[in-house]
Amino acid sequence: MLEPIRVSALARYIKDLIESDLRLSNLWVEGEISSLNRSPRGHVYFTLKDGNYALRCVMFQRQYRGAPLENGAQVLAHGNVGFYAERGDIQLVVDFVQPAGIGARQAEFERLKEQLAAEGLFDEARKRPLPPFPQRIGVVTSPTGAVFHDICHVLDRRWPLAEVVLAPTPVQGPTAAPGVAAAIAQLNREPGIEVIIVARGGGSMDELWAFNEEAVARAIYASAVPIVSGVGHETDYTIADFVADLRAPTPSAAAETIAPDWRQVHRHLESRSLALVTSSRARIASGLTGVERAGHRLRIALPDTGRHAERVTSLLRHAHSAMARSLDQRRQRVGTGSLQLRSLDPRSTLARGYAVVQLREGKQAITSVRQVKGKDRLDVHVKDGKFPAEVSRQYGF
Repeated sequence: MLEPIRVSALARYIKDLIESDLRLSNLWVEGEISSLNRSPRGHVYFTLKDGNYALRCVMFQRQYRGAPLENGAQVLAHGNVGFYAERGDIQLVVDFVQPAGIGARQAEFERLKEQLAAEGLFDEARKRPLPPFPQRIGVVTSPTGAVFHDICHVLDRRWPLAEVVLAPTPVQGPTAAPGVAAAIAQLNREPGIEVIIVARGGGSMDELWAFNEEAVARAIYASAVPIVSGVGHETDYTIADFVADLRAPTPSAAAETIAPDWRQVHRHLESRSLALVTSSRARIASGLTGVERAGHRLRIALPDTGRHAERVTSLLRHAHSAMARSLDQRRQRVGTGSLQLRSLDPRSTLARGYAVVQLREGKQAITSVRQVKGKDRLDVHVKDGKFPAEVSRQYGF
């Protein structure tokens, strides 16, 4: 006899079996809503019917967000098949509902757009300005189409200083979305890339669908380099347009947007240069005028040096006269003093026949006989010199 299996084990097995089947995830299911019921917690339960077949559905409160749900409505519901083990129910866990009739592609577009907008991928606050004069420009597109040629032509005409780096990728078909995402990542690793153009020519929604894929949207959002989306024609909008830092209506317009016109830049520089020269000349002229005015004020403020020069000249003249008179007076006094000194000069007395007698030892002048004794040696000074003498022994008084 086989060993019985417990209900819980079987339920878990069924749950794992269903939820691991990729064919039962990311589904779009069309049907008519019936048995609609909203719980107090905000969850919505309903059944999708198609003829005699029915599928239980649940839409939890965090996904509901006012979806167009009412009994009898024909809708497209997106979600994953799950197994509610506690009740043994298979159900579609719905995360988006769109009225039927608009097509699965459009419904998927609206679903992903709503989801990514709620996550903040479209927020204007996170979008970055483009570099004004890019030196290296990355391009994500097919290498074989006319798009890359058109972009290069525009860039060469407008801003030939830039280097264009192509990250080639399919832009249509099942490999397009992962290829575009990988190309964006590749250009982010390339040194010096300042801006990236993600581009494709026009086409139907199916042909442009790669740019509505979540992988591409998240690659654009994750890019450290600003991205310009130039996908399709002016009326075509993709998810990539909403996530990109800037949307251009066409690939050529994207190139026009990121590349300044070198002629306009040249004219602008010439204009600024002329304005700078004009401004500099005006400032120099203004400065010279200011210097001249300051010099004029200084000249007015200076004292009358001519009048003071005349005063100084007069004082010098008087000083010279006074000094000359003083010198004359001093010369006269010196002359008078010289005459007086000459009259007192002993040599004048000697010239009249007198003599001066001195002791040879000590040079003492002899004015009395009492100052000498025998054998004293003397010097006798006369008009024209001196001669020695000695006191005689026999001399006495």
